[in-house]
Amino acid sequence: MRTRRTARQAAERARSTRVRGSIRIGALATSFALLVLVTRWVGANAPAAAASSSTVPGCQETVSTPIPQPTQAMLDAAGLGDLPLASDSARRDLVAAPFSDPTSVTNPLFPVGELDSAILNGHVDGKVFHTETTLLPFTKIIEWIPGQCVRVLVSQYMAFLGGSLQETAIDLYAQADDGSVWYLGETVSDYKVDGLVLTTEGTWQAGIDGPFAMIMPSDPQVGDVNRAENLPGNSFEEVHVTKVNQTFNGPSGPVSGGIIGSEIHQDAPPSDKLFAPGYGEFRSTDGPDVEAMALASPTDSLPGGVPAELTTISNGADRIFASHLTTPLQWTRAGHIARRMLDAWEAFRAGDVPPRLVRPTSVALRNLISKIEGQRRSATRSASIDAAYASNDLQLRYRPVTEIDTMRFDLWVRHALVDATAGSLGGTRSDVVTLEWIRDRIAQTLDPVTLVRLDTLVAEMDVAVVDDDLPAAAQAARDLRGVMSGLI
Repeated sequence: MRTRRTARQAAERARSTRVRGSIRIGALATSFALLVLVTRWVGANAPAAAASSSTVPGCQETVSTPIPQPTQAMLDAAGLGDLPLASDSARRDLVAAPFSDPTSVTNPLFPVGELDSAILNGHVDGKVFHTETTLLPFTKIIEWIPGQCVRVLVSQYMAFLGGSLQETAIDLYAQADDGSVWYLGETVSDYKVDGLVLTTEGTWQAGIDGPFAMIMPSDPQVGDVNRAENLPGNSFEEVHVTKVNQTFNGPSGPVSGGIIGSEIHQDAPPSDKLFAPGYGEFRSTDGPDVEAMALASPTDSLPGGVPAELTTISNGADRIFASHLTTPLQWTRAGHIARRMLDAWEAFRAGDVPPRLVRPTSVALRNLISKIEGQRRSATRSASIDAAYASNDLQLRYRPVTEIDTMRFDLWVRHALVDATAGSLGGTRSDVVTLEWIRDRIAQTLDPVTLVRLDTLVAEMDVAVVDDDLPAAAQAARDLRGVMSGLI
């Protein structure tokens, strides 16, 4: 997993970039979906030995290789010449060890290959910030210099600011034989609140745009330095390890063996970043803005099935969303259900609950009660979705990641239905974009016919948004909910 720059940093960069507001994300997501299918087919049909670069046509046996570095003139041209960058003697990332098993990414401080899903949250510019990172079920081959190829893991990152999709990225990682983890590129999209692409700045791929970069040394020590990104003018981050053997408060209790790095950015003041065993990037700050680990799977997974209290919250949210909410009796029943949901939460939070998920859940449930008391139908339905989402996040400790993502997909279908019914074109567009991305997390779990039905209906919603036909978008959302009813 990889945490991104904050929304403020993204906005500052975007203001200096020509806004691609007329570009629809649907085309980008569809293109990536095709790439996913092709990559998945190649991965499924490639021999097991394909992890070795020597089995890839045109690629040589992997060897230790010096990493090309930007010159001082390049740093000056990007406005980075005055940054307090480290000398070569402190750098750990000037030579890459061979990559004989690159998709086995097990470095405890950046264990992407063993971290199926992670939730981070916090606040940015006074708004709620929520991120989801998911390891996707396929790999990709990158030729980073002529003849030297690396098979990489593919990780999906999605960030939500104030409840709306704010950024997505596809990140590429591999581990060298010495245990260091390397970053081989990212495909970035920043969004406006109406679902239109604001900018794709920050996108890069090793071998096309420049060298790859070390994101975590094998055994970092105080004074070690690595560049997590090393493309002046596009993406540049240099991390100086300042503390090791640290203990942090984690989702399931104290986490020892962590490190702290001071990160020098291309476009922001230096800031501290924490890394923890079993989690990877653990906490980032930028002035008053914070993004921190809330829950990870399987690191924080527990046995025993979903607790009854969380089931009560989810089932209650489903019942409220399904209610017509048009009569006094229906509003009274909704109020009773919401209060039982809150009672269940109060009982559950008295036990072992990841600390950073306590406030979001409490806020969601109290907001639901408030909307019911005001008898605001559309707002109540939206609040019921938020309550269900909060419960679903907590259930990541007890359920497989694909089940959690299937439920997330259904909840965003509900969002699309509410927004389309309320006449919010921008909201519906943002919902459809979100669905297009989450789809890639669950596609491999669906039978071919169901996947075609799902893709067809999402495409219908996309076309309806383009045509400004919200009734058609709402109908497609209803039909899609019918498909999802057999999956959750």
